[in-house]
This record gives sequence, C-alpha cells and structure tokens, in this order.
Amino acid sequence: MKTSSNFDYEFGGPIGALGTMIFLPLVTLLLTYWASVGSLEFNHILPAETSCSPDAGFASVYISKLKDSSVLCPSCAESPVLISCACVIIGWFLFQVLLERILPCEIVLGAPLPDGSGKRLPYRINGHLAFWVTLLVLDIGWPKWTEISDESGNIKQILVFGRAPMTWLYDNYSTLAFVTIILTTMLSAYLYMKSFDKGLLLAVGGNSGNHLYDFFMGRELNPRWGGFDWKEFCELRPGLIGWMILNLAMMSKQYERLGYVTGSMILINIFQGLYVWDALYQERAILTTMDITTDGFGFMLVFGDLGWVPFTYSLQSRYLVDHDPHLQWPVLACIIGVNCFGYLVFRGANGQKDAFRRNPNAAEVSHLTYLQTKRGTKLLTSGWWGMARKINYTGDWIMGLSWCMVCGFESIVPYYYAIYFAILLIHRSIRDDHMCKEKYGDDWDKYKSIVPYRFIPGVV
Repeated sequence: MKTSSNFDYEFGGPIGALGTMIFLPLVTLLLTYWASVGSLEFNHILPAETSCSPDAGFASVYISKLKDSSVLCPSCAESPVLISCACVIIGWFLFQVLLERILPCEIVLGAPLPDGSGKRLPYRINGHLAFWVTLLVLDIGWPKWTEISDESGNIKQILVFGRAPMTWLYDNYSTLAFVTIILTTMLSAYLYMKSFDKGLLLAVGGNSGNHLYDFFMGRELNPRWGGFDWKEFCELRPGLIGWMILNLAMMSKQYERLGYVTGSMILINIFQGLYVWDALYQERAILTTMDITTDGFGFMLVFGDLGWVPFTYSLQSRYLVDHDPHLQWPVLACIIGVNCFGYLVFRGANGQKDAFRRNPNAAEVSHLTYLQTKRGTKLLTSGWWGMARKINYTGDWIMGLSWCMVCGFESIVPYYYAIYFAILLIHRSIRDDHMCKEKYGDDWDKYKSIVPYRFIPGVV
C-alpha cells in the first residue's frame, strides 16, 4: 500500500472527498425543492427565524435553522413521517434483496480479479426478472386490509390486493430523499468497518491510508455476504428500479391533479423506463465496468447508486407534475428523434463491445479491426469504436438531453442533468484514459493515434 503522502489521489484528495460528501447530499435536497418551485429559488431554503434563544451563538443558530428548514431537513419536526419514510426505504431495499435471492437466475462469472489469482466471482443475474416482478406487485399485488359486511350485516376485515398508493411517493419525495441520505451514510460506515476484516481484496484506489478518503472511495473491492454481492446489487436494483417507480408516482400524481397525463410526462416515463429496462436486461454487461472491476464500494458509489440516481434522475418527472410546458406534438416528435438517435449510438456501441468481448469471431463482429495489445487483449479500432473512444458516452448524453427537453425551455432546473452528466462523463473519460495508460502502456498511445477522437468523430 502506498502511503498517504505519495498516493495518487482522485477527486481532489481527502479535502475534495469531504467536500463531495457534503455537497452532493445538499444538492440532492435542493434539487427536490427547486423541482417543486420550478426555479433556482434561494430565499426560503433557511427560515428567517429560529426556535433558538436570542443569545445563542452563531453555530447554534445555524444548526437550529438547518433543523427548522423544510428544504434541508424535511419533516425533521415530524417523527412519524420520518419513521414511515425510513421504513419504506428499508422495506424497498429488503424487497429487492428478496427478489435477488429467490427468483430464478443465471450464474455468470465476472472479470478476473486484479490480484493475479485468476479467480472470477459468480453473480446472480436476474435483475430483468426482478424489474417485471416489481411492476407486477405494484400494479396488482399491493396488499391492504379492507372492511366488508356479510349477509348478516357483520363487519369483518379481509386482506385484498390491488394497486399501490403511488402518489404517496410524490407527497413525501423530499423526506424520502433525506432519509435515504442518512441510510446510505450508515451503510457506507458499515462497509468501511467491514473492510478491515482479514483476507479481503482491497481496491487500489480506496486503500490510501487516509480514513476520510478511503471511506469515500471504498476500501473493499467486492464486499459480500456469502453469495450476496453488495456492489453489483446496489448498482442496478434498488436505485435504478426505484428511479422508474418514482417516475410512475409522478405520472399518477399528475393524473390525479389534471385528470389526464401530458405528452411530456408520457415521454419521460417511456424514455427513462426504457433506459432502466435496458440496463437490467443487459445486466451481465456491468460486470466488466470500472465500477465493478476497479472501484471500491464506499460512499461514492453507495450514495450515488441508492440516493443520487433515484432522487435526482427523477427530477424531470417531479418538475412536470407542477410545471408541465404542454408542448405541441411537432416539438415532442423532434424530442423523440433526439432520444432515438442517442439510444441508437449508446446501445449500438455497447452491444458491439459486449459481443466482441464474448466472441471476437462471431459473425456480427468478426469483420471489425482491432489493436492486439501486449497484455493479450484487443482494442477495437473500427465500427462504433473506430469513430471515438467514448462514443457510448456521447449517445448516453444525447439521451439525457432529450429527457431535459421534454420539460420545455422556461427553466434551467430540469437541465441540471445534461449539465451534471456532461461533467461526469468528461471526468470519467479522463479517469478511464489514465487507467488505460497504466494498463496498456505504449499500446494505449498507439490506440489513441488510431482513434484520436474521444466523444464526437472529427470534433473532439
């Protein structure tokens, strides 16, 4: 292990990690508020007055304002609401764990571990089935007690099944986000303490010796309980499916209010629902991504997967409940075209890469040219990957832009995703480039000379 003084830090080192752990949860809560008011409103984030005594110090007053803020500490004065939301989040997580454990699955081996042993961990691949079972339960299998009277007029309670009360998620959106932030921090703390058990494989990037930084990055590479893999499960199940469920809840709320669902709301549910379905249908593809093969499972991924994704990626649908622009069909048709183009690039590039990895001699990829590296691996230099080294990122971003466009052009709030995602993908591509240079050496420089563009062929 490198000492903290000569460790190759990312994200600005320990100070950057601390700032990120404070900043991103705050941004999540602010975005849920801004989506409700429809603009970047700052005047009512902290209350003007507090319950603090007049002679209290600055720190006490500020803490009191945070506690009294309905934006940064939603429902903090209402313990029953907080407890209910915590039970819902925990119950949702455990329900997805149950599906992962009991549904039929395919056992797929991951990439060889980086310790040189050649060992490959087994993964239960059934996220696609869990996706459909979840939708079925929420649509017709939600249990509730109801009272009926028999022929004699006696009242009795029976258990019936029907549609889940989805609008409750809209009504408690901010509080659910707040509780999730707390629970993901607790889970991160548990995983960090667990990483000090003997005999565990640690992630190189999360083993600096600096506790704060390692807590953020994650020390253990593949934290597991027996056959249950925490990282692979959290990467796709509770947060990603939860994102789609929140979208459906917003659509239900809009219908409750208006008596109909708008074109924009339908499109955001179709676009993002297809994105979630695609990720779960292609679940095995995640086993070769940097998140699984390289990064530890710390606060960065725990909060990102379980908090940031569901509650900020559903921002557009939340915005549309109260601020739908009622776009005309020609505009919606153009947005559909943008989304389809992005999906074509994204899925075409990723599908080609995955097919080549599975069998380079398969008919659909055998015509592709590649660079044979000294490590024995092959880097594609034609097809989608001959156009740009991160052409899949470009398609991903174009899809994200279409999600923002369905909200119209009157507010910048829904466009946070396009702005944030561009920054994320640029940063991730820099990380990828650095790691590939270490991995492939001179071969990577040669590959970049063959495929000189990063995102857009002929441009950048």
